Order: sequence, then C-alpha cells, then structure tokens
Amino acid sequence: MIPVKEAKSIIHKHIPLSGTETVFLKDAGNRILAQDIIATFPMPSFDNSAMDGFAVRAVDTKGADQPLPVTLKMVGVSSAGSPGDITLGPGECAQCMTGAIIPNGADAIVMVEDTSGFSDTDSVQIFQEAKTGKHIREKGEEIQDKDMLIPKGTHITPNEIGTLATFGYGEISVAKKPRIAIFGTGDELVEPGIELKLGQIYNSNLYIFAELAEKSGAEVVMRDVIKDDQESLRAFLLEALKTCDMVISSGGVSMGRFDYVRDVFMELGVQEHFWKVAQKPGKPFFFGTGESTLIFGLPGNPVSSYIGFMEWVWPVLDVMMGKSEQNFLTGILKASFPREKVKCRFLFGKAWMEDGKLVCKPSPKMGSHMLSSSLEANCILGSKTGESSLQPGEEIRINVLPWKNIK
Repeated sequence: MIPVKEAKSIIHKHIPLSGTETVFLKDAGNRILAQDIIATFPMPSFDNSAMDGFAVRAVDTKGADQPLPVTLKMVGVSSAGSPGDITLGPGECAQCMTGAIIPNGADAIVMVEDTSGFSDTDSVQIFQEAKTGKHIREKGEEIQDKDMLIPKGTHITPNEIGTLATFGYGEISVAKKPRIAIFGTGDELVEPGIELKLGQIYNSNLYIFAELAEKSGAEVVMRDVIKDDQESLRAFLLEALKTCDMVISSGGVSMGRFDYVRDVFMELGVQEHFWKVAQKPGKPFFFGTGESTLIFGLPGNPVSSYIGFMEWVWPVLDVMMGKSEQNFLTGILKASFPREKVKCRFLFGKAWMEDGKLVCKPSPKMGSHMLSSSLEANCILGSKTGESSLQPGEEIRINVLPWKNIK
C-alpha cells in the first residue's frame, strides 16, 4: 500500500497526450481547445448604433426639448447589413437602426422615442439634446484586433461556441477524445430493467463511468459486464489494450476468491505500478500501463468507484487532453469529518456560501456501498491522514463536481 501523493506522482509520469484534430464548429461542444483563439478583427468592427433612432451631429441638437424641438433634414437610412453611403452636413440626420454603421459626420444617436418618429417625410423633429457619443458602440470597445480570446486547454461550452462563431472560426483544433474501455465483473451483476433474483445487484458502476467519461470529454468505445470467467475477460482486455487509450475496470482487484482482474492484466503484459493506495474508500486500486494504454482498476463498491473516477481518472483525462489544471477549493466544515491514521479520506459532501464564506459538510452516509450519498452532493471532500476527526470550523479540501454549482 502506497501513499496517495506517491501514487499521483507515479501516474503523472505515464500520462500521454491524446493528440489533436480539426473539427467543425458545430461539432466542437464539450471538446477541449488545442489552439489559442485570437480575435481576427476588433469588436465591434465598426462604429454602430446601440439603438433604433437617428444619427445626428450633436451640435445640431443643442437646446432641443419637447416644447421647442429642433427640426433636421433626413438624408438617408443606415440599417444593419445595408449601411448606405451617407455623409451628414449641418442640420442633417439619417435614420439609423440598431447595429447599423454610423454615417460619416454623425457623432450621436437620438432614440426614435425622443423624436417625431420614423416616416417618409424629409424632416424629423428632435425632442432631446444629444451628447457626443451617445448610443454609439465604438469600434474595438469590447475587443481589439489580435486580442487573446480563449486560451488552449479550455473546455468548450456554449460561452466559447458563441465567441468562436462571432469571430468567424468555422473550424478549430481540439484535443482528440481519449478512447476508453470500461468493464465490470461479477456473476451477481444484472442490467437495470431486469428483475433481480436473490443475491443479484444492478450494474450501476458502468452507467456512472459512461456518464462521467462523456462529461469529461472522453469517448467510451468498449463496454461490457463480464461474468466470473477468465477467458471472457482475457478476450475483452486483448481487444481493449490494442484499441483504447485507457481501460477502467469496476471490481475484481480486491482479495476475494474471484477477484482475478489483476492476474489477467499481468498475463497480458500489463506493467503494474501499484495496486493498493492508502485511501478510504478505494484502498484496492490498480494502476498499470500497456504499450500505449493506461489501466485503472477501481473497486466494485459504487461509492469507491465513483469517487475513484473523480479523484484519479478524471484528472488524468484532463491532462491527456491538455485541459487547464484543476484547482481545488478550501472550505470551512460545518460538521465533523472522520479521518484515518494512515489513509487519506474522501466523502461526498455539500458546499455552499454562508455569510461570504465557503462552508461544507460531508454526507452522513459514509459506507462505500451507499451510493445515495451522492444524490445531494455537489463536491467530494478530502482530508489527509490524522489522529482524530476534523471538527466544525476547521478547513478541508473541496473537489467540486464539474457539473454542479455552489450557491
């Protein structure tokens, strides 16, 4: 059994990069950027109107109000996409729609509500004095040409998609999705939807793994529940080691009579780096490498598997895809947290803001078989070794589940 810090260091030395590929923007959601995104032009790219109204020379509207409006000659229309070739002289104005180019000579916009309105007449009454620059979006006020917009390693969400489209990126370079094989072992496992018999349990772990893999940006290409049969396991792993970047198992790495996943890994030439880690839950934890494949053997208990994926597998997938480094938070406990003398401790927890401080508490359900402890959780709380429990008011590390929020 090795310490968590040592295990992390060993894994880090063996993480390969997944490579890159070019995809169309429509296919870029939930991918990891492999290039810096640079502004290809200033934003806005030209001075334009923030309101529907009239482009004017501010000096021509001096003193205008409702009782004594100023009358200006209307000389054209500038609309979004159809700017027209308009230059204002003294006493002139032009209709100017939201997003339209500001005509030459104009230095302010008067909202249509502060005028006699749009019409086909050749003049308009202005009911409010305009200030220079009013309701004009200036070229480059948001973004300058060549500004850095999005750094590589960023997870692409709708926020990034919108900016990529705004600046004309029809194709982008992204990290390749790591190809993952997931499997569970055990004659007791039954698929959801089938009636359970005595001694059977539903296969929940592979559904969790598949969902987590997708959310991380990886791709599950092989998936199976393998009965307690070494030949079936060997056949599955032979294919997985040839075609996948990572293999993740649920169960079969402990000390039980039928826990022979580790043995089959070794028969197939996998190099074992460790198979027990000083942590709870998840002490039986195998890590090995094939020729070009990382192998993670997680325990079969659902909480151990779930937390094991988030604490060990997810960060590795991030590194493979060049994602920005994960930063943990520190919170203040509102309830005690059990510690172990020789093991790091992890529990599902709830974190929230209270009086401007980040506070948290562990789930009261602490068994590694109690998957319902994840239902109200938005994080995983983790502590180093210690002689006694952490008490309310003490600090603890918080690993926020990426799809959850802290309120």
